[in-house]
Amino acid sequence: MSAARPLTALRTVAAVAALPFLLTACGYGSQATEDAEQPQAAAGAEKLSAGEVRIGYFPNLTHATALVGVQEGLFQKELGGTTIKPSTFNAGPSEIEALNAGSIDIGFIGPSPAINGYTKSKGQNLRIISGSASGGVRLVVNPEKIKTLDDVKGKRIATPQLGNTQDVAFLHWVAEKGWKVDSQSGKGDVSVVRTDNKVTPDAYKSGSIDGAWVPEPTASKLVSEGAKALLDESDLWPGKKFVITNIIVRQAFLKEHPDVVEAVLRGTVKTNAWITANPDKAKESVNAALRKETGKPLSDKVIDAAWPSITVTDDPLAATLRAQADHAVDAGLLKQPELAGIYDLTLLNKVLKAAGKPEVSDAGLGAK
Repeated sequence: MSAARPLTALRTVAAVAALPFLLTACGYGSQATEDAEQPQAAAGAEKLSAGEVRIGYFPNLTHATALVGVQEGLFQKELGGTTIKPSTFNAGPSEIEALNAGSIDIGFIGPSPAINGYTKSKGQNLRIISGSASGGVRLVVNPEKIKTLDDVKGKRIATPQLGNTQDVAFLHWVAEKGWKVDSQSGKGDVSVVRTDNKVTPDAYKSGSIDGAWVPEPTASKLVSEGAKALLDESDLWPGKKFVITNIIVRQAFLKEHPDVVEAVLRGTVKTNAWITANPDKAKESVNAALRKETGKPLSDKVIDAAWPSITVTDDPLAATLRAQADHAVDAGLLKQPELAGIYDLTLLNKVLKAAGKPEVSDAGLGAK
């Protein structure tokens, strides 16, 4: 299994998430927006088996592969005469709905909504075909109230949403500490306050929360308000790696247009290599994409602080997806899901092999 390559500056954001049973994505809204300045196929370039490929992603640091790949034309270069039609989403469930409805073909998304979409359709609608990012989640706290990890007991800690990826991770960490919390109400030895990431900084400034277990750039926004990073979630995982963003595809599109999917994966692999080799340019590219997509680029202070906590990676880190599902089951938020078949890494490993890179593993969860 290939290792995720650390960015001299990049780790990211927002693990979205919607696991079956109350599990939804982090609070960034739910609408999709088509990019008004869509990339153009090269004039005279030969089309692949589809005239266009519709790609969905979030305008977040955790989706840096998509942001940079579209912004720098690295995806379009591999697609030749087949045009990219990008759409941005603000929540995992809406992206899964778009995939299921056939409105997009390929999506960048967090582990929990991927699990949710796969299990709800009984394995019929999507496949994970690659990794994209690892890490990018931290516990940040009010240093006046919380000085050590043990001080978290009895405090009010925000997570993005009931059952989302960070909520599950925090509940698991609390259980590992031997503390008791009711997963539904959030009440117990620690008060878990489900708070939309957009308003978490204001909640912190008002004193209504004492800290937060959140993805980037929310964690760094809190630090800019005086919070202190007390724990990086990556420190809790073997090799300090855990999946935060996957690449998924509609199974019908994969079956009908494998050449297009392969071309996109060549683009993602080359994009991740470019990001790793050009961290400063990549950071500028991401912020330029955010400015175009949202009109609100991140401040230098926030993006510089958030950037090092994310690692772009082709490896989907499949074993950590299984572990995340198990943590949700342990927290009582999810019935044991059947994940066999959720991965199809055939085309990714073909691309990696052609690029002289090690193949990656599906941890026994591949399509037969």
